[in-house]
Amino acid sequence: MGGIFITGTDTGVGKTVATAGLGLAMRERGVDVGVMKPIETGAPLVAGRRVGEDAATLWRLLAPGDPIEDVNPVALALPAAPSAAAKHAGVDIDLTRIRECYARLSARHELVLVEGAGGLLVPIDDKTTMANLALALDLPLVVVARTRLGTINHTLLTLREAERCGLRVLGVVLNGYDPASAALSGADAHNLDELRDRIEVPVLAELPSCPIGASATWTAASLEPLARAFDPGGLRSAFPHLPSPARPDAGR
Repeated sequence: MGGIFITGTDTGVGKTVATAGLGLAMRERGVDVGVMKPIETGAPLVAGRRVGEDAATLWRLLAPGDPIEDVNPVALALPAAPSAAAKHAGVDIDLTRIRECYARLSARHELVLVEGAGGLLVPIDDKTTMANLALALDLPLVVVARTRLGTINHTLLTLREAERCGLRVLGVVLNGYDPASAALSGADAHNLDELRDRIEVPVLAELPSCPIGASATWTAASLEPLARAFDPGGLRSAFPHLPSPARPDAGR
C-alpha cells in the first residue's frame, strides 16, 4: 500500500490528531500501520536525545516497536521553520538520512503515515520545501484543513500548489478539533459547504470537536471518535483495495 504524506494548510491545523485518527482507522481495517515525523522543531530533550512531541505521540499510539530514531530522524530545539531551526542549531538537515529511515519503516509496514511540518511551502533548507520532501519520498498527500473562517483560501491554495508540484492528493481532512471543543458557528458550516463544492478530491473525514487533552495523554480509546469519523466511502475511494474493518463491532 506504500505511504501517505500528511500535510496541512498551515501550522497548528491538527495534522497530528488527523494522522493518529487515520492510523487507527486503517489499523481497524487490518492494515499494518507505521508512522514517521521526519522533521520536528521545538523538540525537548528526552534521555539525552531530542524527540519531537508529535513524533513520540504517533510512535506510542501506532508503532512503538519501531526505532524512534527512524520515526523522528531530525528533531531540533528551536520552535521555528525547519530551515531556521537548523541554522540556529548549526546543522544541515540530511535528506538522504530521512529517505533511508523511510525505506526501513516501509519495509516493516504495509502503510507508513508521514506527517510533515506545517504546509507544503515550509522551507527545509535554502532550496528544499516540504513539497520537495513528499516528492523525494514519492508519496501522495492527505491535506488537513481547519473548519474555521479562512479555510477556503488556505485549502484551495494548498491543493493548487500540490497540483503545480505534481503531487497527487488522496483527500482532505476537515479538522474541527480544538482544545475548548467549541461548536461550529452557522457561518462556519456554510463556509464548509462552499469549500466542499470547490474541491475535486474526497473529504476523508470531518473530525469533530473532541476535548482529548494534551497529546501525551492520548490513547486509542480517547481517539476512537476521531477514528470513527473517517468515512468508509472516502477511504475506499482513496484506497480501492482497502479491506473491511477487522472489528465489525467498532461502531462503523
